[in-house]
Amino acid sequence: MTLIIAGIVIMVVSEAGTLAGIEPFASWNTPIAWTGFIVFADAFVYRARGNSWIRSAPHEFVWLALASIPLWVVFEGFNLVLDNWYYSGLPRNFWLRQFGYAWSFATITPAIFEAAELFAVLRGATPTVESPARSRGGKPGQRGPSEFDRLGGAVLWIPLGLIMLIAPFVVSSDVARYLAAPVWLGFIFLLDPINARLGAETLSRERVINLSLSGVLCGVLWEFWNYWARAKWHYTVPIMERLKIFEMPLPGYLGFPAFALECFTMYVFVRAMFTKLGRTIAL
Repeated sequence: MTLIIAGIVIMVVSEAGTLAGIEPFASWNTPIAWTGFIVFADAFVYRARGNSWIRSAPHEFVWLALASIPLWVVFEGFNLVLDNWYYSGLPRNFWLRQFGYAWSFATITPAIFEAAELFAVLRGATPTVESPARSRGGKPGQRGPSEFDRLGGAVLWIPLGLIMLIAPFVVSSDVARYLAAPVWLGFIFLLDPINARLGAETLSRERVINLSLSGVLCGVLWEFWNYWARAKWHYTVPIMERLKIFEMPLPGYLGFPAFALECFTMYVFVRAMFTKLGRTIAL
């Protein structure tokens, strides 16, 4: 209960400090508030279920946070072509700015996964993201077949995912700005069938529900905490740009559930590849 309250206090104090223009909250609201959310959600899940990412698998949680940084940098790379957002109010000092990037990016995937577990608890469902360290006997739970296998198989979905991810790079810059949706969907189609063949977790119906709810919640919180911050992002999305909730044009909120699914497929893929690499080295 103490950590639940601590997480809530961190979020409330950071947002209140931001609204009052008090530093460091005003410039660092995003990473501070998300750290509070992660502490809150993890403690809530642990209290309800008896295991959680931080309490039961701290080493893997660190890996999750570290992996979150390059996984988000992938989307920053896409944005060089999409030109859908930019940042303002960042620290002038180069190293302080890089630290801010790293801290903020390191909260993205953990926040989505913690929120998904939070919804799993509230719905009385099984854990969304399996962790061997959090499973009985140190072994992950059952892996079901990919939903994509039932809807056409890898022959259809993997090429479609590749096309969606490559498309922004082979069209004109004016057209590329309208191709955010394929980027927010492409990794799902590409990686989930591959994950199935690697023997890793796939997007079951329950995972889709929990992660989609997580995406909606996290999306609203991202935009809420960003809106009044001094160090923040702005959108240049060319679709309904003037119809906004906070900084985000209204259609953009449809992308958050898909983004949560992408975070799942990308992390599961990376973890599966590192696991296989570790076994190969051990041999």
